[in-house]
Amino acid sequence: MFIDMIKEARFKMSEERLSKLKEELHYLQTVREKEVAQQIKEARSFGDLTENSEYDDAKTEQGKLYSKIAEIKTLIENAEIVKASEKTDVVGMGSKVTVRDIEMKEDITYEIVGSQDADPAINKISDDSPFGKSLMDHKKGDTVKVDAPAGVLEFKILKIE
Repeated sequence: MFIDMIKEARFKMSEERLSKLKEELHYLQTVREKEVAQQIKEARSFGDLTENSEYDDAKTEQGKLYSKIAEIKTLIENAEIVKASEKTDVVGMGSKVTVRDIEMKEDITYEIVGSQDADPAINKISDDSPFGKSLMDHKKGDTVKVDAPAGVLEFKILKIE
């Protein structure tokens, strides 16, 4: 059931992110898979597998590798490429939005991206996040409210690029 839900999900990402995922998948399926197979082969040569921690570690690593490969394949198969909006009058995908935190009186610029490209540490927020959703389709001068664990936060949109 959970796997079926994942398979039906669409993962929003840029063409660049999709390309990076394909490169990572290729690396894992070629280089990394051979390295892990070699680790297992070496561990087997140590003899009795029942008390062989190197063998157990190598098999664990192989399981993690196959899990990561499956995860990346799912992301690639269900990728939804999002294009940046060319509009600058309303907030949309790819917009760079400068907002003022009304309570803190601080200005900050965010880029609205798909969920797979989001990185809050560098101010790239997902359009699916509560903050991203609250900004979407609003105009310069609008005030938006965001429900956060700390309470309702208010932001005024200063600029859209």
